[in-house]
Amino acid sequence: MNPTFSFWKEKLGISEFRASQEQIISDLLSDKNCLVLMPTGMGKSVCYQLPALVMDGLTVVISPLIALMLDQVLKLKEKGIDAEYINSSLSGEERTARYENIKRGKYKIVYVSPERFRKKEFLAAVSERKVSLLAIDEAHCISQWGHDFRPDYTKIAEFREILKRPTVVALTATATQEIRKDIITQIGVGEDEIKVYDEGICRPNLYLDVKTFVDEPSKYEAVADLLKVKKGNTVVYFNLIQNIEKFSDLLDRRKIPHSLYHGKLEPKERKRIQKKFLSAADSLLLATNAFGMGVDKANIRSVIHAELPSSLEAYYQEIGRAGRDGFASDCHIFYNQDDLTVLMEFIEWQNPDEMFIKRVYQTVSRLGNELSSMQYEDLQSRVVHKNRGDHRLQTVLNLFERHGVTSGSLEKHSLRLVSELPSALTSGELLAAKKKAGLQRLYQMMMYLNSQKCRREFVYEYFGADFKGCGQCDICSKMEEVV
Repeated sequence: MNPTFSFWKEKLGISEFRASQEQIISDLLSDKNCLVLMPTGMGKSVCYQLPALVMDGLTVVISPLIALMLDQVLKLKEKGIDAEYINSSLSGEERTARYENIKRGKYKIVYVSPERFRKKEFLAAVSERKVSLLAIDEAHCISQWGHDFRPDYTKIAEFREILKRPTVVALTATATQEIRKDIITQIGVGEDEIKVYDEGICRPNLYLDVKTFVDEPSKYEAVADLLKVKKGNTVVYFNLIQNIEKFSDLLDRRKIPHSLYHGKLEPKERKRIQKKFLSAADSLLLATNAFGMGVDKANIRSVIHAELPSSLEAYYQEIGRAGRDGFASDCHIFYNQDDLTVLMEFIEWQNPDEMFIKRVYQTVSRLGNELSSMQYEDLQSRVVHKNRGDHRLQTVLNLFERHGVTSGSLEKHSLRLVSELPSALTSGELLAAKKKAGLQRLYQMMMYLNSQKCRREFVYEYFGADFKGCGQCDICSKMEEVV
């Protein structure tokens, strides 16, 4: 084995490789492009980090989440590895300093958001370096039919050309056959130019279970009953912050210790709660899906969905945070009909039509400099009038940011238009198709809940994976009892 390879393997703390890690690394070091589908917690990051350290040039990692970048870079720095991230959380001075460091040859690995490739300063910096490897984390974001679509990911092929066509590796935990094909197309390589590693979605140590209830109170009481006796680190997921707080009151009355994690907490408080949970041996956390990405805790014994997940992709990513140490862990869904109503409303909010998008654009354009003094509620009153429960505006603002239509934010009093509306946001046909895709994902989630066949078999069929048996779900357990 190459001495450099052995040195960096030891530096990363790897005693032995899992599954196809070694072969993937070998392929990348031989300049072969790879698409890696690997379950959450199986070590996808090692597949690009180790070759990045062996290669003589720079590795650019495109990652969609600031928290994920921060976590990865922190761990690499703790091991003495020259890594850094560049994203919108930095001040202008900090970004400029890191651009200069790139030009001077610093850093072996740089994590960036896909939006960074819009910035001339970043492109100028990386153009002065040899980029040996382009890694695309959470690659399902490339596909417009995926559950977490990011428009800038569709420009990966352009980015790769700018970087002089380095070896590319795309990695994700969840992707249907359709989305896999879309990922390969969007990367800009032919199917004969990329090797697909499908490690499946096999997590045999996870017990899958679904429980249905007639109403919310009976459901919450059942979740609390389970938590009263359950041991080990547990995460309970909710869709709505108000329901987290409501359930937290119930646990307080039951004298069940717990912590809360959601997007409305101050960043310092979220960080404190996350750090506390990561170091705990037996802790209970109530959270929205704001918690999870970039959280590496091996001994989570239970993941409970107290409300219906929006898709099988989201569900499987979230339960993938349980049992990363390989020991038995439980994954429960507690469901009642109101959950479906909430998710249907989410889909409406997340899929505004072209008329509403144009109205927001025209309003923002007309306001001009007045935007700098406006709060979100002020702008909302201009576009949805009296209905404060209409959250389409937030979706449109997110879409504007992702598509490069605006820069800045209302919160920082810096929101401004910088581009025209792209065709993707004015095509009624495309917007309707995306809404239909969201409804179809929700329908498949409902089919999973109501299916009378093995839970694992259902999930495997959805993702196009080979089913090799279960024995680890509520349906199979019932069948064994009958026999």
